[in-house]
Amino acid sequence: MLDKSEVLAIIPARGGSKGIPGKNIKRFAGYPLIAYSILAGLRSESVSRVIVSTDDEEIARIARQWGAEVPFMRPAELAQDDTLDYPVIRHALDWLAENEDYHPDVVVQLRPTSPVRPGSLVDDAVRTLLGNPGADCVRGVVPSAQNPFKMWMIDESSGAMKQLLAVEGIKEPYNAPRQILPMTYWQTGHIDAIRVETILEKGSLTGDVLYPLHISSKYTVDIDIPSDWEAAEETLKSLSNEVVDPANLRRPFPKQAKLLVMDFDGVMTDNRVLVDQNGVESVFADRSDGLGLGLLRVQTPMQTLILSKETNPVVTKRAQKLKIPVLQAIDDKAAVLREEMRKRNLSAEETIYIGNDINDLPVLELVGYFAAPADSHPEVLRRADLVLKRKGGRGALRELCDKLISQWQALPNIESMNGDRND
Repeated sequence: MLDKSEVLAIIPARGGSKGIPGKNIKRFAGYPLIAYSILAGLRSESVSRVIVSTDDEEIARIARQWGAEVPFMRPAELAQDDTLDYPVIRHALDWLAENEDYHPDVVVQLRPTSPVRPGSLVDDAVRTLLGNPGADCVRGVVPSAQNPFKMWMIDESSGAMKQLLAVEGIKEPYNAPRQILPMTYWQTGHIDAIRVETILEKGSLTGDVLYPLHISSKYTVDIDIPSDWEAAEETLKSLSNEVVDPANLRRPFPKQAKLLVMDFDGVMTDNRVLVDQNGVESVFADRSDGLGLGLLRVQTPMQTLILSKETNPVVTKRAQKLKIPVLQAIDDKAAVLREEMRKRNLSAEETIYIGNDINDLPVLELVGYFAAPADSHPEVLRRADLVLKRKGGRGALRELCDKLISQWQALPNIESMNGDRND
């Protein structure tokens, strides 16, 4: 059923947000806010196209970077503070019909301000709509936090309170136990799936017959003011493995990695340090990690390098024993690594980095693959391409080395490949 219908995802994203300036492209948990909605559409099995309707060139540029189409720029008169959703969606449909002769069956509206979406949400909404021929629209809902049957209006002329809603058979619902009142729901901004004929023929984004898509309240995030932002980020991070998250765009393991770059503390050690009465520091390392690095040097043409923020003789001694070059006192790891890759004539795809803390994250977009020990900082675990089963200083490096060796051994004639090393 999903394969037979043309489903267009539209993401409305104007540039004039006043509550949070630049909201739609502001970094949310590390990525532009709009990216979460774009990926929700792109990862859906039912969506045919994902477009962004915007009046802002910078939003358009970033939207294209993340894979959305921006076939037109929205007119300024449709990008005002009081602009409703309907004319924005209608404009997109009319433009596509006139300029591309494109006529979808279903429109899915994905608002950037509700970025925490379960992976199956879009397909579930489309499936519900198409599975109910009489439905005009499917809208995401969660149980109401407050029961409207216990709400009041105030008469402006008299100042007296009046009952907002009545319940048949219950004289005073505002005095009744919550359990006997009808269940009510709050519409969220996660998703609307709408038949195009409802938009074009009924002049509505909902029509007459609406079906619910029940969403767990834990995904409820609606970002309108600055105070919403931090709490929403924490919600997203806590649910990262369940929702559409750009951080979960795991890159494939490289086929011919030629440089392994390692942080020291928390990777080659277990991140603890012993300090004696003279201030001399000692660390805990794992012999299996050292053996793995030795096997990597012997059995593959890979180069290795240690980048460490610390300046400590223990780093130097360990690197010397393992015959690995080391650069210490590095505050800007990305800048130093970029220069090292340039000098070695290596591409991002040929470079792997393993790190455990947030000061390692700036190199993530510089290299082709980022690995992390199992006990790394939560944000590193969220964004790493590979989370190893072993902890730092407890076999994580051995696990990675074994994987690299196996990858190289699966290639034909590795001796003929670039085997120049500087270790």
